[in-house]
Amino acid sequence: MQAIIDIANTIFGPLIKLGAAPIMLIVLTVIALIFRVKFTRALEGGLKLAIAITAIGNVMGMLTNAFQPAMKQFVVNTGIHLDYQDMGWAPLATITWGSPYTLFFLLILVIVNIIMLVLNKTNTLDVDIFDIWHSAFVALFAQWCGAPLWLATLLVVFIGVLKIINSDLMKPTFNELLDVPDSNPMTSTHMNYMMNPWIMIFDKIFDKFFHGLDKYDFDSAKLNEKIGFWGSRFAIGIYLGVFISLLSGTNFLTIDGWISMFTLSFIAATCMELFSVIGSWFIAAVEPLSQGIADYATKKFNGRTFNIGLDWPFIAGRSEVWAAANVLAPIMLLEAMVLPGNRLLPLGGIVAMGVTPALLIVTRGKIIRMIIIGALELPLFLWAGTLTAPFVTEMARKVGAVGIPKNAMISHTTMEGPVEKFIGYAVGHAWSDKGIWIVYAVGAVAIYLLVFMWYAKQMKKRNVELAAAKEN
Repeated sequence: MQAIIDIANTIFGPLIKLGAAPIMLIVLTVIALIFRVKFTRALEGGLKLAIAITAIGNVMGMLTNAFQPAMKQFVVNTGIHLDYQDMGWAPLATITWGSPYTLFFLLILVIVNIIMLVLNKTNTLDVDIFDIWHSAFVALFAQWCGAPLWLATLLVVFIGVLKIINSDLMKPTFNELLDVPDSNPMTSTHMNYMMNPWIMIFDKIFDKFFHGLDKYDFDSAKLNEKIGFWGSRFAIGIYLGVFISLLSGTNFLTIDGWISMFTLSFIAATCMELFSVIGSWFIAAVEPLSQGIADYATKKFNGRTFNIGLDWPFIAGRSEVWAAANVLAPIMLLEAMVLPGNRLLPLGGIVAMGVTPALLIVTRGKIIRMIIIGALELPLFLWAGTLTAPFVTEMARKVGAVGIPKNAMISHTTMEGPVEKFIGYAVGHAWSDKGIWIVYAVGAVAIYLLVFMWYAKQMKKRNVELAAAKEN
């Protein structure tokens, strides 16, 4: 086993150190060349993808940094005292990639993906290798709780297989939301979409008991057509900036108060529009690969369709993602104040990107459902962040992560895969503590699998309906 770990670190170690954008530049270019795309076109696609990833990260950072002072003032005004600090996703990625086992898990998942492709159990090639750290985090947490390496590896494979299957299930919905043809290869294997099954439970409850609320819903694009600027992404950003300013107790009797409100509103409006623009870059980036895959599949595999598993932001052009995330931000703060068992103050993860992409896919952009279901599921994220805080803090100090406050516990509020964190906790304790924990772990894994199987059945029904609608 140690030899495999060493091999994985030798193969992937230098690549991972480059960071997400350079990794995707190299990976997408190489894959395009494998599918016989001309070098200049392959490199063009890789560069566009790297630029899009860099841009989306910087715009998200700009929005988060703009919101944080207002949210901190809200905390001061309300007297909230929560002793775990939300540092965002960066420390978690740092500690995960700082472990030699992460590259081992990456190698295992690459092999599993290839086997599934060869056996025709999936059409998705997962190229989003940087975000493998989400799955690896679950395994490392399970090990920290007491699981041996082999058991943690089985857990990673179990989750990884379901993620890849899920990417196939979501593909028609991505096509619909992006208004792209079936030949476009973009889908996602990102961990945040593993919330889909649990969101769908609430979505079905809406269908049965609360479908009347849908008549109050709105499509931002259609609203924009009807009322012009006041329904645009710019305007949505303005509304959100004003709302957050009011929440923070901005004094509008002073010039400084108005300046603060305008600044926040204009930054939010800028980000909302940039998200849409950058989202189109992801589509342009995969166009050379898309054509290469189509040509290659026609020649070699009788037209078999292949998908490319990317990071989630190619769907960032949908304004519902950001509108829901920004409304959920103050809701999460309010929930954090009163939620039993929570010790985590939302700040770094206040823009809930671990929550809203999955909400978009399941509800297909119904903004009212996204907000209500998101509010109901936010406690899972807060509890998961609180649960993993001792592990995150200990590992962050071991790898020398910068910016960790002294004598503070750190974690992340909107950490992707909260349910998987609970399963990792149960699996680890089942091995170390035995007894009732074995029952908890087996039960948790069984329920997780059964809910996913039910969800898969619902998605297959949806995909049949979408195909029929296209034919008509």
